[in-house]
This record gives sequence, structure tokens and C-alpha cells, in this order.
Amino acid sequence: METVYFKGNPCHTYGSVPKVGEEAPCFHLAGADLAQVQCGDFKGKRVVLNIFPSLDTEVCARSVRRFNEEAAKLDDTVVICVSMDLPFAMSRFCTLEGINNVIFASAFRSPLFGQKFGVQLCDGPLAGLLTRAVIVIDQDRKVAYRDLVNEITDEPNYDGALAVLTGKA
Repeated sequence: METVYFKGNPCHTYGSVPKVGEEAPCFHLAGADLAQVQCGDFKGKRVVLNIFPSLDTEVCARSVRRFNEEAAKLDDTVVICVSMDLPFAMSRFCTLEGINNVIFASAFRSPLFGQKFGVQLCDGPLAGLLTRAVIVIDQDRKVAYRDLVNEITDEPNYDGALAVLTGKA
């Protein structure tokens, strides 16, 4: 169980975010087009999981925009933006915002994703949604970076994740 805060109030997650060096759990999510997005699709690539509660909040939308910009500059790297939003909402957001360098994936029919990665909130006003986190998985499916954002309403540490991806960490 992890403890994070929503507007200063403690919230807890099912399980814990995998530690750096641990093997990342495999995942099966629903893409914006309802097709499966799964860990096996990205063999040999680094995967950035940009995890957040909902695209309908400005902080979440900002993180998607930022990773969309940064992802275009990275070789052998894929950014997957994960929330419980329905794929239809993800597709609409992608179209309206001109987002084309990241993959949207919904955990709406994959509750084990949030539990295996320790990011599903089990209490507080956002219970059932995912908390904010960034997890970088290397080509061997090992966790290379983890940022469980302490205050859900704050943005993630982009620079920390990008430093790992560019070898400047």
C-alpha cells in the first residue's frame, strides 16, 4: 500500500509501485480504438507509463501534452498514457489536442493494472481511479524509474524521467 495525497488529504493505493530494478508486471489495456495494448507489443523498446486519474483535469492534460512533445525526441521509446477514462474520451482528446506521439490506454476493463502497479486508489474521493505516477520500463522490462507523485494535483517530475531516458541521470 502506498500513501499519496489529494488536496492535502491522505489516500491509499492497492499494492505498491514496483521498485527500480524489479521486473515490471505485464499489462493488458484498452487502446483509444478499443484494441488491446499489452506489454508484449513493445519488446525491445523502453516504455514510459504516464499514469493519471483523468484527462478531464488540467494537470493530467498537461502531462499528456508534455510527454507528447518529449516522446517525439526519444529513440526506441514509447509513451503510454494510462487512466480509467473511456477509450472514446481518450480518442476525442487526442483528436482535439493534436496528440500523435503517445499511445492512450484505458484501464477501465483491466483493474489488475492498477493493483499490480500499485496505482489504483482504494479510498478518498478518487477511489477506483488511478493516482498520478510515471514509471519507465527498460528494454528488458525492468523498472528504470518510478515517480509516485505525492500530491495527486501536482505534475510529475518530467526532468527525472527524461534524465533516465537520455542517460543523464
